[in-house]
Amino acid sequence: MTSMFITIDGIDGAGKSTQMDLLSELLRTRGHRVTRLRDPGSTPLGESIREILLHREDIPLCSTSEMLLYMAARAQLVQDLVLPAIQRGDTVVCDRFLLANVVYQGSAGGLDTESLWQVGHIATQGLRPNKTILLDLPPEVAFQRIQRGQDRLEKRGLEYFERVRQGFLEQVAKAGEKHVIVDATQDVETIHAAISRFVIEP
Repeated sequence: MTSMFITIDGIDGAGKSTQMDLLSELLRTRGHRVTRLRDPGSTPLGESIREILLHREDIPLCSTSEMLLYMAARAQLVQDLVLPAIQRGDTVVCDRFLLANVVYQGSAGGLDTESLWQVGHIATQGLRPNKTILLDLPPEVAFQRIQRGQDRLEKRGLEYFERVRQGFLEQVAKAGEKHVIVDATQDVETIHAAISRFVIEP
């Protein structure tokens, strides 16, 4: 069975974790060996960087430093986990990837998006997802869904996340060979059905 590299993205509150669970289970029932990852994270370096990026508000970060930290975490993720999994024949399902970096720090954060794609090409060794799923949700709905405390990014407010949403819609086509935009205001089963059709189609 041919391995795939699938990424799921969208603003927090869009239901990525739930859909990751459902998609991973679907793939396993169809005979795939699934490696599930998150970006940033999943490696010791990635988890340490994630803590700085999202929760260490005592450490000031300029936009460029923030972007490069995401890239560093991603470089380790690709080298240590994504490429070995693909070489084993696994299907990799990843919560976020380069697209999110381009959108959050570029489209919404003011850095040049084309430059971020170029830096990302180096960080990922040129690896792009085979399929990218964008869960699209208005930020005001997402904020109502988030029950935990807000992280560093979420504290930037609705105006920032409107730019994030528009950035996702503009940039998703560059994220991989194939993409789908799914309305994340729908119920869980309807969203999963749309993702399933997209993933299992030839």
